[in-house]
Amino acid sequence: MTPIGSAAEIRARLDRGEISSVELARDCIRRIEASRLNAFISVTAERALEQAEAADARIRAGTATPLTGVPIAHKDIFCTKGVRTTCGSKMLDGFVSPYDATVVEKLAAAGAVMVGKTNMDEFAMGSSSETSHYGPVRNPWDASRVPGGSSGGSAAAVAADLVAAATGTDTGGSIRQPAAFSGVSGLKPTYGRVSRWGMVAYASSLDQGGPLARSVADLETMLRCIEGFDPKDSTSAERPATSRAARPVSEIKVGLPREYFAQLSSSPLGARLADARRTFESLGVRFVDVGLPNTVVAVPTYYVIASAEASTNLARYDGVRYGHRCKDPRDIADLFQRSRDEGFGREVKRRILTGTYALSVGYYDAYYVKAQRVRRLIRDDFVEAFKTVDALLAPTSPSVAFPIGAVSDPIEMYQQDVFTVPASLAGIPAMSLPCGFHDGLPVGMQLMGKHFDEATLVALGRAFQSATDWHLKMPPEAT
Repeated sequence: MTPIGSAAEIRARLDRGEISSVELARDCIRRIEASRLNAFISVTAERALEQAEAADARIRAGTATPLTGVPIAHKDIFCTKGVRTTCGSKMLDGFVSPYDATVVEKLAAAGAVMVGKTNMDEFAMGSSSETSHYGPVRNPWDASRVPGGSSGGSAAAVAADLVAAATGTDTGGSIRQPAAFSGVSGLKPTYGRVSRWGMVAYASSLDQGGPLARSVADLETMLRCIEGFDPKDSTSAERPATSRAARPVSEIKVGLPREYFAQLSSSPLGARLADARRTFESLGVRFVDVGLPNTVVAVPTYYVIASAEASTNLARYDGVRYGHRCKDPRDIADLFQRSRDEGFGREVKRRILTGTYALSVGYYDAYYVKAQRVRRLIRDDFVEAFKTVDALLAPTSPSVAFPIGAVSDPIEMYQQDVFTVPASLAGIPAMSLPCGFHDGLPVGMQLMGKHFDEATLVALGRAFQSATDWHLKMPPEAT
């Protein structure tokens, strides 16, 4: 089977006339329908073919963008006009949005072809893509294992060569961790870089949309398309577009957070990070040790804040205003209780209850306010580190992909985010890219940068991938 390939490769094939956008869209749809990964909730064949025909017309007219005709998928948390948006939940099983999210709108305007909506942890609450109402997503490298979460469907779809790129969202690591588990590249932009309008909210001060793709070059192309100020999003930042870093990577200084690497001292993943460091050093990158002392409290801080915001954001799903409605309620209290009980899964209920408790009278100051103060300390750690370095190198996840059903303890699952939540709390950009394998499964490394300095991360990532071929490896599902 001929690989679909990267967005850049597809652009070249389309421009040479080797294939049409319509043929490519049909090929992707056939691959998705034949796949065993459960990576998609909805396949939008009719819409894809319409967009592909329009893309072919643009190519003939000479008005194509780098993404025109490129098949992509959207995480099923982005609203799509005329196509259901479920967030992986029974609560929204029948919801069809009357409008497109800004991210969806921008990619459509660029000529990208949406072939479907990807599976995910329910309301983006999870680190394995097992909490979906539509069943777990499977890892293309080993179908008995998880692909990471919550953007597991998007990561699996890219890794399995079902699409060239996909959108995801990252609240505490939900782009980066599945990118690491699935062997692809993923970027969480700076908070405010990409509009959240039309992206169903989980934790509003943390949620950020971003791309997943095979290469950093494709991440950059996707980011350039979806970034920018949006007056419809009050958290959107008015900042210049991402530009190529003017200086060579040999002039970039990278920090190694002691607190991150201490946890890898006896892990085989540490060897893969050491290999990556040597590759960067061969390119002239300089490394120094730095400290992020408040990392130790990042996970509990994150889960207090994220759960509190989830409790507030999900209050609207009550059987009246939005979402699933129970049958034959006895009274209004029964309507609310049974609609939410039937519509939400176990993990979502757990986080709603946790967040409601943290916001309740008598506990608000002790938990929520204190967590916000600690969040500031975590942010200040990064600000201080970036006074002496341009970026940070760290592991993305403490392990490779684990078997489906292997992690049943919620606290153990939350620890999967130990390396990703600090950047989310600080609002800085962070990127995961493949750096090797352990026991036949991909290992990801994480690059973190200064606020609105995605350019440095892209420069480092592109240099690394020009010197290695880990991002070109294909799983059995794609062959």
